[in-house]
Amino acid sequence: MASSTSLLFPVFTLFSILFLASSSKDNIPATITIPLTSTFTSKLSTEPMVFLQHLASASLSRAHHLKHGTTSPLVKASLFPHSYGGHTIPLSFGTPPQKLSFLVDTGSDVVWAPCTTHYTCTNCSFSDPKKVPIFNPELSSSSKILDCRNPKCFPGCPRCNGDSKNCSHACPQYSLHYGTGAAFGFFLLENLNFPGKTIHKFLVGCTTSAARVPTSDALAGFGRTMFSLPMQMGVKKFAYCLNSHDYDDTRNSSKLILDYSDGETKGLSYTPFLKNPPDFPIYYYLGVEDIKIGNTLLGIPSKYLAPGSDGRGGLMIDSGFAYGYMTGPVFKIVTNELKKQMSKYRRSLELETLSGLTPCYNFTGHKSIKIPDLIYQFRGGANMVVPGKNYFVFIPEISLACFPVVTDAGINTLEFTPGPSIILGNYQHVDYYVQFDLKNERLGFRQQTC
Repeated sequence: MASSTSLLFPVFTLFSILFLASSSKDNIPATITIPLTSTFTSKLSTEPMVFLQHLASASLSRAHHLKHGTTSPLVKASLFPHSYGGHTIPLSFGTPPQKLSFLVDTGSDVVWAPCTTHYTCTNCSFSDPKKVPIFNPELSSSSKILDCRNPKCFPGCPRCNGDSKNCSHACPQYSLHYGTGAAFGFFLLENLNFPGKTIHKFLVGCTTSAARVPTSDALAGFGRTMFSLPMQMGVKKFAYCLNSHDYDDTRNSSKLILDYSDGETKGLSYTPFLKNPPDFPIYYYLGVEDIKIGNTLLGIPSKYLAPGSDGRGGLMIDSGFAYGYMTGPVFKIVTNELKKQMSKYRRSLELETLSGLTPCYNFTGHKSIKIPDLIYQFRGGANMVVPGKNYFVFIPEISLACFPVVTDAGINTLEFTPGPSIILGNYQHVDYYVQFDLKNERLGFRQQTC
């Protein structure tokens, strides 16, 4: 889930050093392990067609915002509980600690929570904002409102007339935008608590109102700026292994690992993070050499596979997006080959029309089906093999399945649109151990049962 904000902008390395130095850590061990839980429920909808429609519209809205930072008036997204298909972790803030569930999002960088009994959420996917779990700063002896004198208040305070050091005003309120939704509030300095360990002066957003957000959970940004959770904590890497979130089967929760050590993790294939375009500083971009469907190399034009200085192109990995996105020309190449290799199965044009997804298939009468692997060939020789079950969405009750990766080809008339050309959603790396190596600026992964 990407965010844009009226306050937070790319800053220089010196500010990053000052920012991290201002947060202290008490007796932090080499690693901290936190339970990671899928937000998919066992029955997302009693009507599969409705679920697919919501999946497509919510995914397209998210993709548009990740690419543009704004919501197109042409994109009409109906909200659906957990429609982004995210994963949550429990975090405890304050003194005494107050525990809340936070959505893990590598596509944004701010950590925030609803923080008032008067919290309002307009046109949100949950029925009663008054029942949303909140962090209450009034019950914490360690909560402090961020003021203009603090270097974490960036880019500064207009009311201070350039003299923030001697200004007693509170840091201006934030406005964070997520697809069709938004969150509004003010920043606090607070204690982030782990068993026996505390991160002091952690910058956390106190959200007082929101609109059209897809979840009642708080949000933990894990993006590439100094405002994100891993950067504030000063970890050298973080990792997760996502288990299956099939709709009719709930496995044990996964784990999120926050790692301060320098040690190498055995058995991982690595690909480097690429330099971010100026307009997209938060995302984790990966270099892709090409894509394969089964044994067929697709020959994707290189301009789509790495971000240019103008912000066009490249692949980003996004933990807050269920299935993913491909820009029109890439989507056409991928789906044309997919249709060719699956030509023995009957297309469900009715389902494609109803859901907005394509291609869709009717597998009635087939005792077994074969969907070719989707293979990303990354720079450095690392290949991520995505089995069909991880990039198709199935409705087994009626023997239907769709390719749920969305595209804006029918909405955007530009041949080469701004922002990432490919978004790798979390469903595609289920049953992969995935490590974000921040110190060495690379992604490591290996296939395993999570």
